[in-house]
Amino acid sequence: MEENNLKSAIEAMIFASEKPITVDQIKKVLDIPDSQEINRIVVELRKEYETQNRGIQLVEVAGGFRMITNSTFAPFLKKLFKNRYSEKLSRPALESLAIIAYKQPLTKAEIESLRNVNVDGVIKSLVDKNLIRICGRKKIPGRPFVFGTTREFLEHFGLKSLAELPKMEDFQVLAEKKNNENEIEPINQIEAEANNEPGETA
Repeated sequence: MEENNLKSAIEAMIFASEKPITVDQIKKVLDIPDSQEINRIVVELRKEYETQNRGIQLVEVAGGFRMITNSTFAPFLKKLFKNRYSEKLSRPALESLAIIAYKQPLTKAEIESLRNVNVDGVIKSLVDKNLIRICGRKKIPGRPFVFGTTREFLEHFGLKSLAELPKMEDFQVLAEKKNNENEIEPINQIEAEANNEPGETA
């Protein structure tokens, strides 16, 4: 495939993908063995968007690439979608999510001991939104479930990995900013993840 066509194909794939698309996915679809070649083209595309001050930006999120709107034009988009339903995370949900993000994996009881409140409803809400998941059981009496964050968590906050998390005291600022910018819709759990029900925790 010619260079220009290859770049256009990669651009189209990133644009069309509902989730951040990885280099491995691009390699498989385009039958290209060289990851460096794909990364080089992605870097070129990112620079083109940036230097031309385009309304779309290409960013790396959660181990893949996706297109997002340029934050410079956020005021216009807010006007365009001013009537769109938006479900924001509550303050208790943000506080619990921060604890899980920085101290994962941990049990519901451990979260409750840190927050000094019952978190059944909050945990269920975060699981429904696919921001956290059950990632195992703790080897203590009762073997309670332990919770951790998901790839959707990284996508929502625009992080490449958990290593990019800001200082814990700054997380609230980041979360509230995303609350104002983004729409969070509950994501139904697939049948294979039916065990991700917080009611089963100890």
